[in-house]
Amino acid sequence: MTQTLAETPLHGWHAAHGGRMVEFGGWSMPVQYSSILQEHQATRTAVGLFDISHMGRLRLEGSAAAQFLDSLLTRKVLDLPLGSICYGLLANDEGGTIDDVLVYHLEDQCGPFYMVVCNASNREKVIRWLENHLPDNADIQLRDETYDSAMIAVQGPLALEAVAPLVDDDPAGMRYYTGRCGRIGNTFGQWSRTGYTGEDGWELIVPAAAAAELWEQLVLMGRQSGGTTVGLAARDTLRLEAAMPLYGHELSESISGVQAGLGFTMNLQDRSFPGRDALLQLKNDNTLPRRVGLICAGKRVPREGYAIASESERVGKVTSGTFSPTLEKPIAMGYVAPSAAVVGNDLMIDLRGRMEVARVVPLPFYRKSVT
Repeated sequence: MTQTLAETPLHGWHAAHGGRMVEFGGWSMPVQYSSILQEHQATRTAVGLFDISHMGRLRLEGSAAAQFLDSLLTRKVLDLPLGSICYGLLANDEGGTIDDVLVYHLEDQCGPFYMVVCNASNREKVIRWLENHLPDNADIQLRDETYDSAMIAVQGPLALEAVAPLVDDDPAGMRYYTGRCGRIGNTFGQWSRTGYTGEDGWELIVPAAAAAELWEQLVLMGRQSGGTTVGLAARDTLRLEAAMPLYGHELSESISGVQAGLGFTMNLQDRSFPGRDALLQLKNDNTLPRRVGLICAGKRVPREGYAIASESERVGKVTSGTFSPTLEKPIAMGYVAPSAAVVGNDLMIDLRGRMEVARVVPLPFYRKSVT
């Protein structure tokens, strides 16, 4: 039976403007428009526009919403100030990761609310997890707004120039990981100073019916500054250079945030949430494989699942790999034994029977320049 893919409110635009459509997380999404290199470099040097409407958007309202989220996330939510956003994890009882999410604490004309933005492939699982943990008779309203809205990422050193004319507050004054509600173009929605590329930028959430008009406005302004629309392929090379984990690769139900080096997302003391005790144990387990960054000496690109060895002994495997347009070298992230996870170590990656040298390097591979 052929699977019917979900379509974002911008699907028609992508198909009409050269977007090569592929399945991703149950959605029909553009993987690229022109070349991956061009889209990647436009984001690093000017501005890249991304349709990320496939991401789940779950709105929670009610007097018990904050306590509810605080009881489930690895990170505190109760002390999250209005207008702020945090990155955290939902953990299973073994400490593995159900999903990595953003939690927004905002206020619009309907009052204060929380928004959980989750991965497209995990949306239904996250909804079930939240619903299964809803306390009886609690003042909490949970609503899935994914299909009623669109989400657009505007990323790059010139992102501010594209966003500023469209919103009714000065986005330049926003700190990273903060958000606001109000006018966006000719509609109303939320915008946040967040992103998944390693660049400065904003992510905009608007009603689905208003998405096409806003997208056209952004495309016009982006092209005036040398920007372009960007598909999933360059989104992946950008996030990998920035060493941002991708669910299903660096995180999964069998891979904890401890192993991924995401200790900053965990407030383990004096709190109770699913997986908390397991994460405490994992935190003290010095035998767990650790996430590392690798730069290859040769030109061949390592891919997910390729074995990593040290002195002919297998010590781990690659979880993500690509050719880095910025470094002009193949790079990878993977999990290796703690003894091998030492910056400066030369390891070997098995590229389909041919062993290639790869050096362990600090993460991220790329960090944006600060002017």
